Amino acid sequence: VQLQAFGGGLVQAGSSLRLSCKRPGIITSTFWSKSWAWYRQGSGGQRELVARSDSGGDTTYADSVKGRFTIVRDNAKKMVYLQMNNLKPEDTAVYFCHDGDVWGQGTLVTVSS
Repeated sequence: VQLQAFGGGLVQAGSSLRLSCKRPGIITSTFWSKSWAWYRQGSGGQRELVARSDSGGDTTYADSVKGRFTIVRDNAKKMVYLQMNNLKPEDTAVYFCHDGDVWGQGTLVTVSS
């Protein structure tokens, strides 16, 4: 089982992107019970937490993205999104979603200056 993450692309600084993540076949109660998170990994760097939404709805953000990124979980659709606004070149990375057990394959976000 693998999460499916998509929505990456090449954009200019100041633009917005929305990443999406789903886990095919997950049942609703399992989706609700999980904490969902987005991580990213830049070239040569370590994977870092970008945003997390726990089962109670509380959210956590990396300092570098606070005020620009928003993690949204749609319990009805069993989807998790990362809305990224005012993108900066330093946001360039492969973005991964994670549900505490399984990782997605990653989607590349490239921000040009």
